[in-house]
Amino acid sequence: MSMPFYVSPEQMMKDRADYARKGIARGRALIAVQTPTCIVIVAENPSTTLRKVSEIYDRIAFAGVGKYNEFDQLRVAGVRAAELRGYQYSRNDVDARSLANQYAQVLGDVFSTMGPKPLEVELLVVAIADTQANDRLFHILYDGTLLDERRFCVLGGDAEGISKRMESSYRDDLSLDAAIKIAVAALTGSERTLDAADLEVAILTRNGKRRAFSRVDDAAVASALK
Repeated sequence: MSMPFYVSPEQMMKDRADYARKGIARGRALIAVQTPTCIVIVAENPSTTLRKVSEIYDRIAFAGVGKYNEFDQLRVAGVRAAELRGYQYSRNDVDARSLANQYAQVLGDVFSTMGPKPLEVELLVVAIADTQANDRLFHILYDGTLLDERRFCVLGGDAEGISKRMESSYRDDLSLDAAIKIAVAALTGSERTLDAADLEVAILTRNGKRRAFSRVDDAAVASALK
């Protein structure tokens, strides 16, 4: 009788983490940036139909990088969970932290169970408040790690290099156009260029209204990049 093949739990978790990180790094990155008037999310995405950034509920947005079919299923599940909670209780009871915790639990469970593979995704749940200090940017990693980010948040691609470029150019008083411009510069670096057709840009506006999410059209993005 042959002995079963053995891999230590530590090595198995390392292999799963390496697999997920490589899959996410191959994808195109996105950046969320806080400004005094809005939170702007800039994603490298040439598709006009497959969206990486979406509204989840009222003043809450969702963004994902990695395998589209995986993070889009999570987006749909988040919308359903938010709608159900808002219907059962109150719209004010739907908050970004609870949604981010649910996503973190799902990703953590999939990563730690001995299924065929972990999910190759990173998620962002963003909620805008009346003041910049009270905004929430929750970054959820492939293994369920939940990070509470401030100022800006980078997902996917060469996240470390993009974060360094953002760190050198970010200011607390950015206008919308300036935020788009520095986010695109951070995404591309000095070796590439992106135009409006290569980008997906959405904002959560600090307008005091129930609905805050909107998309920025290509003409407005092109104007910001001049």
